[in-house]
Amino acid sequence: MSNPTKILLQTTIQTTTDDWHIGRFSMLREHLASLRDADNDPIYQITARDRGKAGQPDPILSRLDTSAFDQLWLFAVDSGDGLHDDDCAAISRFRAAGGGLMVTRDHMDLGCSICSLGGIGAAHFFHTHNVDPEEPRNCVDDRGTPEILWPNYHSGANGDVQVIEPIEPLHPLLALSPGVPLRYLPSHPHEGAVGAPEDDPSARVIATGTSKASGRHFNLAVAFEASDAGGRGLAESTFHHFADYNWNPSRGCPSFVSEAPGNGLATTPGARESVLKYVENIASWLGERSPTPHPA
Repeated sequence: MSNPTKILLQTTIQTTTDDWHIGRFSMLREHLASLRDADNDPIYQITARDRGKAGQPDPILSRLDTSAFDQLWLFAVDSGDGLHDDDCAAISRFRAAGGGLMVTRDHMDLGCSICSLGGIGAAHFFHTHNVDPEEPRNCVDDRGTPEILWPNYHSGANGDVQVIEPIEPLHPLLALSPGVPLRYLPSHPHEGAVGAPEDDPSARVIATGTSKASGRHFNLAVAFEASDAGGRGLAESTFHHFADYNWNPSRGCPSFVSEAPGNGLATTPGARESVLKYVENIASWLGERSPTPHPA
């Protein structure tokens, strides 16, 4: 009998039709749910939801450490109020107990409610919260959308792909096959900023991108190995690496998105395979729970 890994796909906003609600990540959900083992049993059991009422503890996140979930994929799409203190505390306890955690956000201060998450929150840099310690990076990159300030790295149009640079040694998250790196991720006109916390030896940057606006290199992902701090984790520069609109622009987007989309992901040989393999790698890697027991 199968015992699928239980994954929670979760946004930090209430269900709002004209926003990045969880329904806009349906292709990710469908792909993970479709994966089967050698006996044709599902590998993953997927729950996808938006948060409960803003300003109150979320009924699931605030009790995550006592739930049956093995992984949390958190899409921080809020403007600063997406997580209650009780949510952050329970998510931090969840990882401390060995749970797998992927946390992603976007430009400027979008998703800054994640700053207080234990360990992984420190890997996310924002405009006015936990600012990037490398001061020269705190400047406007994408100038095509003037109202969006830094961090806003321009990796390409929504619907296109960016060529990424895996950092040696090649991390399992970025392996297309053993020893062969994947090279493509979805692009986005204004990605956020991530970096490895200096006081956490379990964390390292595993891939960088290159801005099409400035030529500047920027971090795409920070991986946290299992340690005394808890289970494995991943800090991602933008939730647009996982959104339907970036995988297939015909799926639509909120009305406030003003940039014209591209179609590079659909037309670039190997790009779709690379993107799907990346999310498969995340689910598999986060599911390998082998943390050092967390001290009481």
